[in-house]
Amino acid sequence: MKTKKIKLAYFSPTGTSERVARGVADGIEAAELETIDITRPETREKPVRCAADELLLVAVPVYMGRVPALLHGWLNALEARETPAVCIVVYGNRAYEDSLLELKDTLANRGCIPVAGGAYIGEHSFSDEQAPVAMGRPNEEDLRHAHAFGKAIREKLDSVASPADLADLQVPGEHPYGGRTQLWDVDFIAVDDRCAQCGLCAKVCPVGAVDPANSAAIDIAKCITCCACIKKCPQNARSKKASPVMEASQRLFNLFTEPKKPEYFL
Repeated sequence: MKTKKIKLAYFSPTGTSERVARGVADGIEAAELETIDITRPETREKPVRCAADELLLVAVPVYMGRVPALLHGWLNALEARETPAVCIVVYGNRAYEDSLLELKDTLANRGCIPVAGGAYIGEHSFSDEQAPVAMGRPNEEDLRHAHAFGKAIREKLDSVASPADLADLQVPGEHPYGGRTQLWDVDFIAVDDRCAQCGLCAKVCPVGAVDPANSAAIDIAKCITCCACIKKCPQNARSKKASPVMEASQRLFNLFTEPKKPEYFL
């Protein structure tokens, strides 16, 4: 089958899911690419419609073994009609548990035909110099794997007249889904005197948890602990202070030192 366009949707506060998704899209080599950055709140308010001659590629991070709960609204507003879909989850070297199955099921329920799934490793949001969990991932090897995955998807689609001719995609996971959808409400971000009140932290926050007029004011009920504001601060004025987040980052570093390898399913 021929697809005239890839619609590439990703939630990527620190850029890892986006890099993987673009690597896969490059391997597919579609004539046209439309990117949909659902990291931004205003983008998540816009429903997406997909046609049968398009390919939808969705990449999301794994939060506690699940698809992030804040994406459920956007995902469940998708409108598709036998649109082939690629499901990608990116996790911080611990485990992706039922997230890939959950993403596949959700897209199928919205009218997509899942044709491929992938699980990739990205630098954990809690990673820092003291606890470098999956630091630098996805690396060059990961991105070569993503590119090869994209080529395999292209070959699979070219082998059939319609995605409906393909067997049901099988990915790891179980019903009912395990993991957790409830995130922490925790005060864990320290802001020091290097802060220039440039406002970038508020701009990159995917949930509007940082006050644009006062970068030290953080709504912990909104915060999803993605650490984008910490990692992207140009003054390095933000850091993790003693908290359950700091304890979790050290625990992850101690327990999951062996680098996981990416996987894909066709």
